[in-house]
Amino acid sequence: MDLASAGLSEQPFRTHGKPMLTVPYASHREALRALRQSIQAPDGVVLLQGPALAGKSTVVSQFVDTLDAECATAVIDGNELNTAQLLQAILRQFGYELDYNSANELFGMLRVFALQQAARHQAPLLIIENAHALKASALRTVCELAELRVRQASAIRTSALRLILVSDRSLRAIASDDLLEPILKRTTADLHMRPMSSKETSYYLQQKLRAAGSLIPEYVFPGKVCEALHEAAGGWPGIVDRLALLALAKATTLPICVEHIEQPRLPKGTWDETGLETAGLPKGTPSDPPRLIVSKDGRPIRAMTFDKPRILVGRSEHNDIAIPSRFVSRHHLLLVRNGSSTFLMDLNSTNGTLVNSKRVSNQVLMHNDVISLGHHRIKFHDPYATSRGTLDGADFADTTIMKTLEDMRKLLAQENTEILPAAPANSRNKHSA
Repeated sequence: MDLASAGLSEQPFRTHGKPMLTVPYASHREALRALRQSIQAPDGVVLLQGPALAGKSTVVSQFVDTLDAECATAVIDGNELNTAQLLQAILRQFGYELDYNSANELFGMLRVFALQQAARHQAPLLIIENAHALKASALRTVCELAELRVRQASAIRTSALRLILVSDRSLRAIASDDLLEPILKRTTADLHMRPMSSKETSYYLQQKLRAAGSLIPEYVFPGKVCEALHEAAGGWPGIVDRLALLALAKATTLPICVEHIEQPRLPKGTWDETGLETAGLPKGTPSDPPRLIVSKDGRPIRAMTFDKPRILVGRSEHNDIAIPSRFVSRHHLLLVRNGSSTFLMDLNSTNGTLVNSKRVSNQVLMHNDVISLGHHRIKFHDPYATSRGTLDGADFADTTIMKTLEDMRKLLAQENTEILPAAPANSRNKHSA
C-alpha cells in the first residue's frame, strides 16, 4: 500500500536518519533526564545501555539538540576504532585539522584542549556510541581520558572531560572492573533502556501516524493491531517502527490486519547481562535492595544498601544518614520501604527537600532519582523502580505510613530523653531519701 492510500503524506516509521517525530515514553524520559543531570555534575559519567533498536540513538540525538551551542561536543561511533582512530575522530569534531597520526601526539592534543576548556568551566562532552565495539586499546584510552582532572579556583579538582558511553551490551559484562575502574568510579548513572508498555506502544504508533497526516490513526492501526505490534516487537521502539513499516507495505486495504505483522527474533535487555533480573524471578521483582549514594558538591562520600523498612535522614547523629550541615534539619526526611516501592516524606524541614530539582513534600521514588538537601545529594538506585506511582496506590496503604510514623515518633521521643541533662548526684540522693 502506498502512503497516500493510507491517508499519509510522509513515512511515519523511518528506519534511517532522524525520526520524523520523537514520542517520549517512560524509559526514554528517564534516560534523557539522567543525561541532562550529567551535564551539571563536575565528575559525571553516564553509561547508557540497551539492545539494538532500543531507542538509545534517539535519546542521544534529542539530548545533543538541547545543548548550548558553545558546549564543545563530540559524538563518535566507536565501532572497531583503535586508539589513533578514536582520537582522530574526537579531535576532528572538536575542530582540529590533523597533520600527524601518532597516538601519543593525538592524546597530548586532546589532553591540552580538554584541560584548557575545563579550566574555563566549559569541560567538553564526549559521547561514544557503540562503546562495546571499541578495540581494547581504545577502551583503555577512554579510561585514561576519564582520569584527566583540572584544579579550579576553589582548589577542587574536577574532571576535564564529561563522558557518555552508549552500548548495545552491558559495559560491565564485557570488561573487567579493573579495566573500567576510572570510569566506574565516576559513573553517576548506569542506565539500561527498557521497552515500552503496551499502552505506550499504542500511543507511540498513533502519534506517529497522526504526525504523518492520518486523520483517524485508530482506523489504520486498530487497538488489536497495536497490541500485536507491541507483542511482536517486545516494546522496543526501533523494532516497532520496522514492523509497522512492513505491515503498511504488505497491506492492500485498511485497516491493517494482525496477519500483516511479522514475528522477528527479539533481543534481550542489557540488564540480563548484569544479573539485575534473575532467571526464575517474575519480571520486575528485585533480587537486591535499593542503594543510596550520598555526595557533597558532586563528590561521593557514602554508599549504603536500603535493607531496612525505613531510613531517617537529617543533621542529628541519631539519624540513619547523618548529614552535618546547617542547611539540613535535625530530622529532615524519611524514606519508607514497602514491598518493591520506596516513598520519601519531608518532615517539615526548614529548607525543604528537592527530588530532581523539584521541591516535594512526599514522593514515590524512581530509579536514578536525585534527592537534594542543601549542598548534599542522595541518589536513589533501584533498576526495578520504573514507575512513579502515587501514595494512594496499593503499595502504600495508610496503615503502612501511619505505623512508620508512629515508630518514628517513638524513636524521636527516646532520642529527646537521651539528650536531656542528667540530674546531679546529690539531687537524686535528696529525692530518694
